[in-house]
Amino acid sequence: MRQGIGRRAALVLAATPVLHPGLARAAWPERPIRLVVPFAPGGNADLVARTVAPTLSERLGQPVVVENRAGAGGSVAATAIARTRWDGVTLMVGSNGPLAINPVIQPGLGYDPVRDFLPVGLILRTPLALTVHRAQPARDLAALIAEGRATPGRLAFGTAGNASTGHLALEMFNAVTGAGITHAPYAGGGALVADLVSGTLAGACVEISTVLPLARDGAVRILAITAVRRAAAAPDTPTTAEAGLPDFTAASFIGIVAPAGAPAEAMTALQRALTGAIGLPAVRERLEASGSAMATPEQATPGGFAAFLQREAAWTRAAAEQARLRPG
Repeated sequence: MRQGIGRRAALVLAATPVLHPGLARAAWPERPIRLVVPFAPGGNADLVARTVAPTLSERLGQPVVVENRAGAGGSVAATAIARTRWDGVTLMVGSNGPLAINPVIQPGLGYDPVRDFLPVGLILRTPLALTVHRAQPARDLAALIAEGRATPGRLAFGTAGNASTGHLALEMFNAVTGAGITHAPYAGGGALVADLVSGTLAGACVEISTVLPLARDGAVRILAITAVRRAAAAPDTPTTAEAGLPDFTAASFIGIVAPAGAPAEAMTALQRALTGAIGLPAVRERLEASGSAMATPEQATPGGFAAFLQREAAWTRAAAEQARLRPG
Protein backbone atom coordinates (compact mmCIF):
# COMPACT_ATOMS: atom_id res chain seq x y z
CA MET A 1 0.00 0.00 0.00
CA ARG A 2 2.79 2.42 0.91
CA GLN A 3 4.45 1.65 -2.39
CA GLY A 4 1.24 2.52 -4.32
CA ILE A 5 0.83 5.79 -2.52
CA GLY A 6 4.44 6.59 -3.27
CA ARG A 7 3.97 5.99 -7.00
CA ARG A 8 0.82 8.17 -7.10
CA ALA A 9 2.57 10.93 -5.19
CA ALA A 10 5.49 10.80 -7.57
CA LEU A 11 3.14 11.13 -10.55
CA VAL A 12 1.42 14.14 -8.98
CA LEU A 13 4.74 15.83 -8.24
CA ALA A 14 5.97 15.15 -11.74
CA ALA A 15 2.88 16.82 -13.20
CA THR A 16 3.17 19.89 -10.94
CA PRO A 17 5.24 22.77 -12.37
CA VAL A 18 8.13 23.94 -10.24
CA LEU A 19 7.69 27.63 -9.36
CA HIS A 20 11.04 29.35 -9.21
CA PRO A 21 11.20 32.39 -6.92
CA GLY A 22 11.29 34.80 -9.86
CA LEU A 23 8.23 33.22 -11.46
CA ALA A 24 6.02 32.78 -8.43
CA ARG A 25 4.40 36.20 -8.84
CA ALA A 26 1.61 36.61 -11.39
CA ALA A 27 2.39 38.85 -14.36
CA TRP A 28 1.31 42.48 -14.06
CA PRO A 29 -1.46 43.60 -13.87
CA GLU A 30 -3.06 41.45 -11.21
CA ARG A 31 -5.90 43.86 -10.35
CA PRO A 32 -8.14 46.44 -12.05
CA ILE A 33 -6.29 49.62 -13.06
CA ARG A 34 -7.19 53.21 -12.14
CA LEU A 35 -6.48 55.67 -14.95
CA VAL A 36 -6.66 59.03 -13.19
CA VAL A 37 -7.61 62.09 -15.24
CA PRO A 38 -6.40 65.12 -13.25
CA PHE A 39 -9.26 67.28 -14.58
CA ALA A 40 -13.06 67.38 -14.48
CA PRO A 41 -15.15 65.21 -16.82
CA GLY A 42 -15.93 66.46 -20.31
CA GLY A 43 -12.60 67.96 -21.32
CA ASN A 44 -10.01 66.77 -23.80
CA ALA A 45 -8.04 64.62 -21.36
CA ASP A 46 -11.23 62.92 -20.21
CA LEU A 47 -12.34 62.26 -23.79
CA VAL A 48 -9.01 60.67 -24.71
CA ALA A 49 -8.88 58.56 -21.56
CA ARG A 50 -12.36 57.17 -22.10
CA THR A 51 -11.60 56.45 -25.75
CA VAL A 52 -8.45 54.39 -25.11
CA ALA A 53 -9.45 52.77 -21.79
CA PRO A 54 -11.58 49.93 -23.25
CA THR A 55 -8.81 48.85 -25.63
CA LEU A 56 -6.17 49.11 -22.90
CA SER A 57 -8.38 46.88 -20.77
CA GLU A 58 -8.62 44.27 -23.51
CA ARG A 59 -4.87 44.22 -24.03
CA LEU A 60 -3.92 44.20 -20.34
CA GLY A 61 -6.54 41.66 -19.30
CA GLN A 62 -7.89 43.83 -16.47
CA PRO A 63 -10.58 46.52 -16.28
CA VAL A 64 -9.21 50.05 -16.79
CA VAL A 65 -11.42 52.44 -14.82
CA VAL A 66 -11.22 56.16 -15.62
CA GLU A 67 -11.31 58.32 -12.49
CA ASN A 68 -11.54 62.12 -12.56
CA ARG A 69 -9.77 64.06 -9.83
CA ALA A 70 -9.68 67.76 -10.65
CA GLY A 71 -7.97 70.64 -8.91
CA ALA A 72 -5.16 73.21 -9.25
CA GLY A 73 -4.58 72.60 -12.95
CA GLY A 74 -3.92 68.91 -12.39
CA SER A 75 -1.66 69.33 -9.36
CA VAL A 76 -4.08 67.83 -6.85
CA ALA A 77 -4.11 64.44 -8.57
CA ALA A 78 -0.44 64.56 -9.52
CA THR A 79 0.63 65.32 -5.95
CA ALA A 80 -1.49 62.52 -4.49
CA ILE A 81 -0.21 59.96 -6.99
CA ALA A 82 3.40 61.06 -6.58
CA ARG A 83 3.18 60.64 -2.80
CA THR A 84 1.74 57.12 -2.99
CA ARG A 85 4.26 56.15 -5.67
CA TRP A 86 3.83 52.82 -7.48
CA ASP A 87 0.97 50.77 -6.07
CA GLY A 88 0.47 48.47 -9.03
CA VAL A 89 -2.94 49.84 -9.97
CA THR A 90 -2.72 53.63 -10.49
CA LEU A 91 -1.77 55.44 -13.71
CA MET A 92 -2.27 59.07 -14.69
CA VAL A 93 -3.20 60.85 -17.87
CA GLY A 94 -0.23 63.16 -18.39
CA SER A 95 -0.79 66.56 -19.98
CA ASN A 96 0.58 70.10 -20.16
CA GLY A 97 -0.78 71.24 -16.80
CA PRO A 98 0.73 68.76 -14.35
CA LEU A 99 3.81 67.89 -16.41
CA ALA A 100 4.90 71.19 -17.99
CA ILE A 101 2.99 74.28 -16.86
CA ASN A 102 2.55 73.79 -13.12
CA PRO A 103 6.29 73.40 -12.42
CA VAL A 104 6.78 76.82 -14.00
CA ILE A 105 3.96 78.90 -12.48
CA GLN A 106 2.90 77.14 -9.27
CA PRO A 107 5.15 77.78 -6.27
CA GLY A 108 5.81 75.01 -3.76
CA LEU A 109 4.64 72.24 -6.06
CA GLY A 110 4.18 68.98 -4.15
CA TYR A 111 5.84 66.83 -6.80
CA ASP A 112 8.56 66.80 -9.45
CA PRO A 113 7.28 65.63 -12.86
CA VAL A 114 10.68 64.20 -13.82
CA ARG A 115 11.48 62.54 -10.50
CA ASP A 116 8.00 61.28 -9.58
CA PHE A 117 6.61 60.01 -12.90
CA LEU A 118 7.74 57.64 -15.63
CA PRO A 119 6.58 58.42 -19.20
CA VAL A 120 4.73 55.52 -20.85
CA GLY A 121 3.90 57.16 -24.17
CA LEU A 122 2.38 60.18 -25.88
CA ILE A 123 -1.08 59.70 -27.43
CA LEU A 124 -1.82 62.95 -29.27
CA ARG A 125 -1.56 66.72 -29.51
CA THR A 126 -4.64 68.94 -29.79
CA PRO A 127 -4.56 72.59 -30.93
CA LEU A 128 -6.56 75.17 -29.01
CA ALA A 129 -9.48 77.03 -30.53
CA LEU A 130 -10.20 80.73 -30.02
CA THR A 131 -13.98 80.58 -29.97
CA VAL A 132 -16.82 83.08 -29.49
CA HIS A 133 -20.52 82.75 -28.74
CA ARG A 134 -22.67 82.96 -31.86
CA ALA A 135 -24.07 86.37 -30.82
CA GLN A 136 -20.62 87.97 -30.67
CA PRO A 137 -19.90 90.31 -33.60
CA ALA A 138 -16.35 89.11 -34.35
CA ARG A 139 -16.18 86.96 -37.46
CA ASP A 140 -12.41 86.55 -37.56
CA LEU A 141 -9.39 86.97 -35.33
CA ALA A 142 -8.63 90.48 -36.57
CA ALA A 143 -12.10 91.66 -35.53
CA LEU A 144 -11.73 90.02 -32.12
CA ILE A 145 -8.42 91.75 -31.52
CA ALA A 146 -9.86 95.10 -32.59
CA GLU A 147 -12.86 94.71 -30.29
CA GLY A 148 -10.66 93.69 -27.39
CA ARG A 149 -8.36 96.68 -27.86
CA ALA A 150 -11.33 99.05 -28.05
CA THR A 151 -12.91 97.71 -24.84
CA PRO A 152 -10.10 96.16 -22.77
CA GLY A 153 -11.31 93.81 -20.06
CA ARG A 154 -14.91 93.62 -21.30
CA LEU A 155 -14.60 90.30 -23.15
CA ALA A 156 -14.34 87.27 -20.84
CA PHE A 157 -12.95 84.04 -22.23
CA GLY A 158 -13.21 80.77 -20.35
CA THR A 159 -10.38 78.27 -20.07
CA ALA A 160 -9.99 74.88 -18.43
CA GLY A 161 -8.61 76.59 -15.34
CA ASN A 162 -5.67 78.41 -13.86
CA ALA A 163 -2.40 76.91 -15.14
CA SER A 164 -4.19 75.20 -18.01
CA THR A 165 -2.82 75.31 -21.54
CA GLY A 166 -5.71 77.57 -22.49
CA HIS A 167 -4.85 79.99 -19.69
CA LEU A 168 -1.23 80.20 -20.78
CA ALA A 169 -2.23 80.59 -24.42
CA LEU A 170 -4.79 83.30 -23.63
CA GLU A 171 -2.21 85.31 -21.67
CA MET A 172 0.22 84.89 -24.57
CA PHE A 173 -2.49 86.05 -26.98
CA ASN A 174 -3.08 89.18 -24.90
CA ALA A 175 0.66 89.84 -24.69
CA VAL A 176 1.17 89.46 -28.44
CA THR A 177 -1.95 91.32 -29.64
CA GLY A 178 -2.95 93.68 -26.83
CA ALA A 179 -6.48 92.27 -27.00
CA GLY A 180 -7.08 92.74 -23.26
CA ILE A 181 -9.33 89.69 -22.87
CA THR A 182 -10.25 88.74 -19.30
CA HIS A 183 -9.41 85.24 -18.14
CA ALA A 184 -12.30 83.21 -16.67
CA PRO A 185 -10.97 79.93 -15.21
CA TYR A 186 -13.22 76.87 -14.96
CA ALA A 187 -12.72 73.42 -13.46
CA GLY A 188 -11.98 71.80 -16.81
CA GLY A 189 -12.92 72.42 -20.43
CA GLY A 190 -16.24 70.61 -20.15
CA ALA A 191 -17.28 72.78 -17.20
CA LEU A 192 -17.41 75.97 -19.27
CA VAL A 193 -19.56 74.62 -22.10
CA ALA A 194 -22.92 75.59 -20.56
CA ASP A 195 -21.84 79.20 -19.99
CA LEU A 196 -20.33 79.43 -23.45
CA VAL A 197 -23.46 78.13 -25.15
CA SER A 198 -25.72 80.39 -23.07
CA GLY A 199 -23.64 83.48 -23.85
CA THR A 200 -22.59 84.07 -20.25
CA LEU A 201 -19.07 83.85 -21.64
CA ALA A 202 -18.11 85.90 -24.68
CA GLY A 203 -15.76 83.13 -25.75
CA ALA A 204 -13.28 80.47 -24.77
CA CYS A 205 -9.73 79.33 -25.35
CA VAL A 206 -9.86 75.56 -25.04
CA GLU A 207 -8.97 72.47 -27.05
CA ILE A 208 -10.73 72.27 -30.39
CA SER A 209 -12.15 68.90 -29.32
CA THR A 210 -14.28 70.66 -26.69
CA VAL A 211 -15.88 73.22 -28.99
CA LEU A 212 -15.94 71.53 -32.40
CA PRO A 213 -19.31 69.80 -31.77
CA LEU A 214 -20.75 73.13 -30.59
CA ALA A 215 -19.48 74.88 -33.71
CA ARG A 216 -21.02 72.22 -35.92
CA ASP A 217 -24.35 72.84 -34.18
CA GLY A 218 -24.03 76.59 -34.74
CA ALA A 219 -23.89 77.46 -31.04
CA VAL A 220 -20.40 78.97 -31.24
CA ARG A 221 -17.98 80.26 -33.86
CA ILE A 222 -14.34 79.13 -33.99
CA LEU A 223 -12.27 82.08 -35.18
CA ALA A 224 -8.93 80.27 -35.38
CA ILE A 225 -6.95 77.34 -34.05
CA THR A 226 -3.52 77.88 -32.50
CA ALA A 227 -1.56 76.00 -35.13
CA VAL A 228 0.39 76.35 -38.33
CA ARG A 229 -1.67 73.79 -40.27
CA ARG A 230 -5.42 73.44 -40.37
CA ALA A 231 -7.00 70.50 -38.60
CA ALA A 232 -8.28 67.72 -40.84
CA ALA A 233 -11.48 67.61 -38.79
CA ALA A 234 -12.09 71.34 -39.37
CA PRO A 235 -10.64 72.16 -42.81
CA ASP A 236 -12.57 75.44 -43.11
CA THR A 237 -11.24 76.86 -39.84
CA PRO A 238 -8.20 79.13 -40.27
CA THR A 239 -5.10 79.02 -38.13
CA THR A 240 -3.43 81.74 -36.07
CA ALA A 241 -0.54 81.57 -38.54
CA GLU A 242 -2.92 82.40 -41.38
CA ALA A 243 -4.31 85.28 -39.30
CA GLY A 244 -0.89 86.91 -39.14
CA LEU A 245 0.35 85.39 -35.88
CA PRO A 246 2.85 82.76 -37.11
CA ASP A 247 4.67 82.55 -33.78
CA PHE A 248 1.51 82.11 -31.72
CA THR A 249 0.92 78.37 -31.62
CA ALA A 250 -0.10 76.15 -28.72
CA ALA A 251 -1.44 72.66 -28.21
CA SER A 252 -2.49 70.38 -25.43
CA PHE A 253 -0.81 67.03 -25.30
CA ILE A 254 -2.14 63.83 -23.79
CA GLY A 255 -0.13 60.78 -22.80
CA ILE A 256 0.08 58.28 -19.99
CA VAL A 257 2.55 58.28 -17.11
CA ALA A 258 3.15 55.82 -14.28
CA PRO A 259 4.26 56.70 -10.76
CA ALA A 260 7.94 56.36 -9.99
CA GLY A 261 8.91 52.85 -8.99
CA ALA A 262 6.92 51.07 -11.68
CA PRO A 263 8.83 47.87 -12.57
CA ALA A 264 10.16 47.21 -16.05
CA GLU A 265 7.62 44.47 -16.72
CA ALA A 266 4.75 46.85 -16.03
CA MET A 267 6.23 49.60 -18.21
CA THR A 268 6.75 47.17 -21.07
CA ALA A 269 3.20 45.85 -20.81
CA LEU A 270 1.81 49.38 -20.64
CA GLN A 271 3.74 50.63 -23.63
CA ARG A 272 2.73 47.65 -25.75
CA ALA A 273 -0.91 48.04 -24.77
CA LEU A 274 -0.86 51.77 -25.49
CA THR A 275 0.84 51.35 -28.87
CA GLY A 276 -1.68 48.69 -29.81
CA ALA A 277 -4.62 50.80 -28.66
CA ILE A 278 -3.75 53.99 -30.56
CA GLY A 279 -2.78 51.95 -33.60
CA LEU A 280 -6.33 50.65 -34.03
CA PRO A 281 -8.08 52.46 -36.91
CA ALA A 282 -11.31 52.89 -34.93
CA VAL A 283 -9.47 54.56 -32.04
CA ARG A 284 -7.37 56.78 -34.31
CA GLU A 285 -10.38 57.87 -36.35
CA ARG A 286 -12.33 58.83 -33.24
CA LEU A 287 -9.48 60.85 -31.78
CA GLU A 288 -8.56 62.52 -35.06
CA ALA A 289 -12.22 63.40 -35.59
CA SER A 290 -11.94 65.70 -32.58
CA GLY A 291 -9.24 67.77 -34.29
CA SER A 292 -6.20 66.10 -32.73
CA ALA A 293 -2.97 64.91 -34.34
CA MET A 294 -1.79 61.46 -33.27
CA ALA A 295 1.66 60.91 -31.78
CA THR A 296 4.39 59.51 -33.98
CA PRO A 297 5.51 55.92 -33.28
CA GLU A 298 8.61 57.25 -31.54
CA GLN A 299 6.65 59.68 -29.36
CA ALA A 300 4.43 56.80 -28.23
CA THR A 301 7.39 55.14 -26.49
CA PRO A 302 8.77 55.96 -23.01
CA GLY A 303 11.97 57.41 -24.45
CA GLY A 304 10.19 59.38 -27.16
CA PHE A 305 7.67 60.77 -24.69
CA ALA A 306 10.46 61.73 -22.29
CA ALA A 307 12.25 63.69 -25.03
CA PHE A 308 8.95 65.31 -26.03
CA LEU A 309 8.34 66.38 -22.42
CA GLN A 310 11.76 68.02 -22.24
CA ARG A 311 10.98 70.10 -25.34
CA GLU A 312 7.51 70.94 -24.04
CA ALA A 313 8.91 72.11 -20.69
CA ALA A 314 11.36 74.41 -22.48
CA TRP A 315 8.56 75.85 -24.64
CA THR A 316 6.38 76.39 -21.58
CA ARG A 317 9.09 78.31 -19.73
CA ALA A 318 9.62 80.53 -22.76
CA ALA A 319 5.87 81.04 -23.22
CA ALA A 320 5.33 81.89 -19.56
CA GLU A 321 8.14 84.45 -19.77
CA GLN A 322 6.61 86.01 -22.87
CA ALA A 323 3.19 86.14 -21.18
CA ARG A 324 4.83 87.56 -18.02
CA LEU A 325 3.44 84.78 -15.85
CA ARG A 326 5.31 84.26 -12.61
CA PRO A 327 4.96 81.73 -9.80
CA GLY A 328 2.25 82.79 -7.40
